[in-house]
Amino acid sequence: MSPRIRGLHSFRAWLQARPLAADTLLAFGLLLVGLPQLLLQELPKTEEFEEFRDPDLWCVLVVVVVTMSLRWRQRRPLAVLLFIVAGEMALGVAGYPPSASDVLAFLIAIYSVAAHRGLAQSAVGGLVALAHLLVYITILPVSTSPVEMMTNFVLLIGVWVLGRNLRLRRAYFAELEDRAARLERARGTDARAARIEERSRIARELHDVVAHHVSVMTVQAGAARRIIDRDPGSAREAMSTIEEVGRTALSEMRRIVGVLRTDRDPERAGRELAPQPGLGDLGELLDHVRETGLSVQLWIEGEARPPSPGVDVAAFRLIQEALTNTLKHAGPQARAWVRLYYGDGDLTVEIEDDGRGTATFMVEDGDNPGHGLVGMYERVALYGGELKIGPRVGGGFGVRARFPLEA
Repeated sequence: MSPRIRGLHSFRAWLQARPLAADTLLAFGLLLVGLPQLLLQELPKTEEFEEFRDPDLWCVLVVVVVTMSLRWRQRRPLAVLLFIVAGEMALGVAGYPPSASDVLAFLIAIYSVAAHRGLAQSAVGGLVALAHLLVYITILPVSTSPVEMMTNFVLLIGVWVLGRNLRLRRAYFAELEDRAARLERARGTDARAARIEERSRIARELHDVVAHHVSVMTVQAGAARRIIDRDPGSAREAMSTIEEVGRTALSEMRRIVGVLRTDRDPERAGRELAPQPGLGDLGELLDHVRETGLSVQLWIEGEARPPSPGVDVAAFRLIQEALTNTLKHAGPQARAWVRLYYGDGDLTVEIEDDGRGTATFMVEDGDNPGHGLVGMYERVALYGGELKIGPRVGGGFGVRARFPLEA
């Protein structure tokens, strides 16, 4: 880009940032064109034009004041139009001929009212301009043909329409910019909400994995400590179970936390992002629980059908969390039951035990349920299900959830 073009762009930007200065330059430009024409023009030597007075100091002063009023055309366009109309009427009544400066100032004032004010003020300005043009043509000593009069009216209406169109176009682009800004803010809000939801999901997953596997490891470690002297073989078996459960927990934790990493090689990413456990892994989960000494039975009723992936994971985690609470609160002699009932369009999951977990759980948690119960409610609500948690008739504790098969 040449220095001249860069300079023009800079000057244009400077004028756009300072509308008052731009309008002042516009008024000076009109005076530079109109005053020489007013003072040097020679009117035709006819009887009509001889009735015009020669321009004098009073005429020049009025023309300058009227033209310079355009300096405030964007701030007070209707007031500027009325002022110019009054000045032109004064010149016309006094018998001075029209000049290019005040005529162009009149048209610019009409355009400014239409471009910078609402429809009500624009309409008022347009009607005032039409009435002024009709009266001004009437008081001039020069006769005007119907064609010339129609041309003047069409020019006035065209300038007004041009200003209105520019205002509507400016409002349209302003609305587009505002809408784009709102969409950008909404996109940022959605991104933050998605990050918060993802952190909550990871927190739920980590809680379920850690709580379940650590509970199993704790029970097995306690059993191994009690029998290590009298039954070393069983103690070694318990230690093997602890090792296996610990490795499973580490594997699941790597998979869950792996989604937070950005620079992973494809092979490692495939291992870390393995499919999450579902109801198909329920047998392995129950085997781990049985190894702790807790008796668990499973019933499946209805026609088993694969639920949606999200419901599959949520149901598995719900059973895992409920059995973990049974391990922690039900006591050593407790038994547990897991029931899956496949209805026409939903899946009902029930986990019950006959231990002493009701009193223990209530005393420990009080009115502030732990993260496990909160995670249960969140998981079930996320997929449009229903959850009931509370004491079981006859003793023990029960968890009952209903999931739609299609989330």
